[in-house]
This record gives sequence, structure tokens and C-alpha cells, in this order.
Amino acid sequence: MSAMNSRKAHLDGLAVGTLLVCCMFWGLQQVLVKSIMDEVAPLFQASLRCLGACVLLLIWCQMRGIRLFERDGSLWAGLLAGGLFAAEFACIYLGLRYTSASRLTVFLYTSPFWVAAFVPLFVKSERLRPLQWLGLACAFVAVVFAMREGLSAGKDGALGDFLGLTAGALWGLTTVSIRANNLTRISPEKLLFYQIAATAVVLPGFSVALGESWNLQWSALAWGSMLAQTVIGAFASYLAWMWMLGRYPATKISVFVFLTPLFALLFGTLLLGESATATMLLALGLVAVGIVLVNRK
Repeated sequence: MSAMNSRKAHLDGLAVGTLLVCCMFWGLQQVLVKSIMDEVAPLFQASLRCLGACVLLLIWCQMRGIRLFERDGSLWAGLLAGGLFAAEFACIYLGLRYTSASRLTVFLYTSPFWVAAFVPLFVKSERLRPLQWLGLACAFVAVVFAMREGLSAGKDGALGDFLGLTAGALWGLTTVSIRANNLTRISPEKLLFYQIAATAVVLPGFSVALGESWNLQWSALAWGSMLAQTVIGAFASYLAWMWMLGRYPATKISVFVFLTPLFALLFGTLLLGESATATMLLALGLVAVGIVLVNRK
């Protein structure tokens, strides 16, 4: 069955469950990146995890008989998606040098607005109705509300905020480019390969240019963080995301990413000893309302 014929108009239980697991890990991932930045330089982290994910993906494709290098007319569109993806992660990892993980996450997860604004220009079937726009607004307000203490306190620089916002725009534009160029017609594995391979090729050069230290004398925490970022983050979770982009409406799955900053708050509470406030619980409720509104049939 082709990807076009197997596309679904609404999210089913499999999609919702997969999205929740992905968002949960992505919330943890920001903490993992930030926690080892003193040991492993940011762009070096991003480079290594994508290099490792490329190896895992090649093994996966070899085992499943999936061809990554046959001609199918997707090269230039794939390179565009890969370039946007690489730029996004450069902004994320560099941004974490200048601001906290939670603060950067607020700006990063503005990506659904870019998706909702631009995907309908290319894919008419994904145009949102007023009620769905209201749901998107509810989710965004919930995230900002939950993070208000972090946004109003501390000495974080404008550069970190700008890099986070730019990363969010690049993430959204990556999704838009995938849908606009019909890259969902190719296998999820090949779609992911374009993105992680471009990152693995581009970011090491920037890391060297910035004078980052390259060494492998890490603590157990750093090794664990890099392993999780590589195997779960850059390989498994992104492969699941590419698969969902080919089968479900991009505008509807993208709204789920608003859960990730809230998971980041939760993991901050559990791992960093921060207190869980009524604000976070209220925000979780607003996000739930937003998701229901956007996914109404």
C-alpha cells in the first residue's frame, strides 16, 4: 500500500501513544544535553549523536532490505530538509550554552505555529478551522504560562532566546519542506537519513571552527547521555516521527510537541529537585484541551 493511500485524516491510538513517548523523551533530552555540556562541547555532542545514528540506521536498513541510495527524484528536496535539520540542531545545542534548557525549550516549541501557518499553503487538506486555531493557541498559552517563572527570572541572554526561537522556526520549516515537497512518499528511513547525514557532515566542521575540544574522557553520566541521545533520540524517536509524518496530518501531530516543555518541567522536578507547582498542573490541563480541539473530527 502506498504512503498516500495509507494516510489517515485523524490520529489513532497508535499515533497518540507514539507521540506521547517521543515527547516524553524529548523533554528529557534537553536535560541530558545541558547536564553534560561542561564535559562534551555542544556541537561535538550533536555531531557524535548523528554520526552514531547514521551507523544504526544503515544497519537497520541493511537488515530490513531498505534501499537508501537508489534514484527516486528526492535528492534536492531531501538535501533541503537535511540542511534545515542541521541548522536547527546547531541552534539548539549552541543556544543551551547561553540559556537554560527550559527557557530555550519554550522558544523551540513554537514550531507548530510555523507548520500550521505554512503547510496549508501547500497541502489544502490540512487547513485548520477556527476551533483548531483556538486549540493551538490554548496549547501555546499553556506552555508560556507554565514557564513564566523561568522566563521572568535569571540572567539568560537574548542570544540564547534568539537561537531557541530560530531553532523552532527551522524545525517547523523542516516539516513544511517535507510535506510541500511530498517527501513522505519515500521511506521514513531515507527521509531520516537525509537529515541526520546532513547534520553529521556539516556540524563537525562548525565544531572545529569554534574551537571545541574533542575528547572521549567522559564520566559515566556523559556516556549514558550520549548513548540515549544517539539510540533513542536521533535514531528511534526521529524514525518514528518520520513514519508519522507520512501517515498522519502534520498539523495535528505537530501540536503534540507542546507537551515536551511540560515533560521538561516534570523531569526538572524529578532530577533537579525543582518543585512541581499548581501552574504546571494547570498548564497540562490547557495543553490537553488544545490537543482535543485540534484533533476534533
